[in-house]
Amino acid sequence: MKFAASDTMLSYFSTLETELNRAIDLANHARANGADPKPVIEIPIAKDLADRVEKLIGVEGVAKRLRELESTMSREEASLQLGFEVASGKIKQFESKRDAIEAAVRISMAVLTEGVVAAPIEGIAKIDLAKNDDGTEYIRIYYAGPIRSAGGTAQALSVLAADYIRGSLGINRFIPRPEEVERYVEEIGAYHRNVHLQYLPTDDEIRLIVSNCPICIDGEPTEEAEVEGRRDLQRVETNRIRGGMALVIAEGIALKAPKVKKHVDKLKLAGWDFLEKFVVTVKTDDDSAQLKPKDKYLQDLIAGRPVFSYPSRPGGFRLRYGRGRNTSFAAAGLSPATMTMVDDFIAAGTQLKVERPGKAAAIGPVDTLEGPTVRLFNGDVLRVDTVQEALRIRPSVQRILDVGEILINFGDFIENNHPLVPSSYCYEWWVQELAVKTPIKELGDLKNPDQKAALSLSDTYKVPLHPKYTYLWHDINLDDHAALAEYIQNNGKYDEKLSFPLDEKIKTILETLLVPHT
Repeated sequence: MKFAASDTMLSYFSTLETELNRAIDLANHARANGADPKPVIEIPIAKDLADRVEKLIGVEGVAKRLRELESTMSREEASLQLGFEVASGKIKQFESKRDAIEAAVRISMAVLTEGVVAAPIEGIAKIDLAKNDDGTEYIRIYYAGPIRSAGGTAQALSVLAADYIRGSLGINRFIPRPEEVERYVEEIGAYHRNVHLQYLPTDDEIRLIVSNCPICIDGEPTEEAEVEGRRDLQRVETNRIRGGMALVIAEGIALKAPKVKKHVDKLKLAGWDFLEKFVVTVKTDDDSAQLKPKDKYLQDLIAGRPVFSYPSRPGGFRLRYGRGRNTSFAAAGLSPATMTMVDDFIAAGTQLKVERPGKAAAIGPVDTLEGPTVRLFNGDVLRVDTVQEALRIRPSVQRILDVGEILINFGDFIENNHPLVPSSYCYEWWVQELAVKTPIKELGDLKNPDQKAALSLSDTYKVPLHPKYTYLWHDINLDDHAALAEYIQNNGKYDEKLSFPLDEKIKTILETLLVPHT
């Protein structure tokens, strides 16, 4: 294996490998005395993912083929293709079709989990071929408790891998009996009450998954508790609760349905249309396309933990696409002023449950984002963009009107197969529109123009008003818009600044728009 590195780094790697081999030889010599359970070191040495997968599952030839596949396709696609090739005997001949399928599914999962967790070995207890009522065979996977370490995506994709293999080998899909479907409904609810799931599907969602999933998701008993109804079923081997099964259905297929659907679509797999029910879709009408608010992140809210915003509510975090040097996948950015203004409850590294695109995000400070807009006890409204200012005025803040922007990376939406959400109209959007009309280098500083310069740019080049002066007009209705315009026309005076007598209704409208005023 060749590394792209300097001679110094290559020498360093060589020294590491040489010293590691020397230490292993020394340890093997010591173990040869017979004082240990095994006479040799059990930990295999692997240089990359392909080596780890081969050593973990013990199927020779997998590493070489995986490297070839990963050079032409994504990790997920490579895992499924490799699983098919193992199951079909292209890499190694197995004693039975069942053994080949079991090795193939374990290898696919090992690739998906990068060979670093116990799930491929201990998370799958066994895989069997069983009979449907019509005499055809189907694949039955027995999941165990350690499947939790794989994470929801890999759990769900292990089922997808088994189905990909099933279709390639001509094995029929699982056809559940009605009483078995209801057993899943009862059992997953019971598991949630005993252990707690990150996401509990509704009864109808569980029925939808079990009735349509081409693979039988079974499991070994993990809890002492037993189901109360639908006991002693012919094709269910235990009355105890099967934790691995519950995890794969609830936190795997149900929770990660958008990601699974992305791979289903790419591989053109049949029989997974039911995932559409779990995927956020854009409702289209004659006027526009809108995304519905999602309240899933508020489920199982623990007392004492704050809610910074309700789903898609005005005043909540405003989306801005991008990333900072300290944010990446599943990590979002907030203004340091926002973190300070919420009494430092959010710190660097704090994980927040989010409405979209995924389940949660680790937070990092990004000082180029807009901070919160607050109302002071004296009635002043201002936006706070620095930690110093936030600390200075924090004792005087009566209410946070808006918590500011949140920076989420576009790749998170792609990874979660989530429709893109319209972002706030920020400088990056505005300057692109201006650049179409004129060379922007000739215009000087465009990030912070005064009011006259902003109006002049808009009038001269026929572009929208600068985002600094574009307020949240979509958060007020037409009646409020008319009332504000009429009040200012009748009572306003302009002398470098606009002034008019205090009116509580008009002040509330200005606060909704996030217009700074004193």
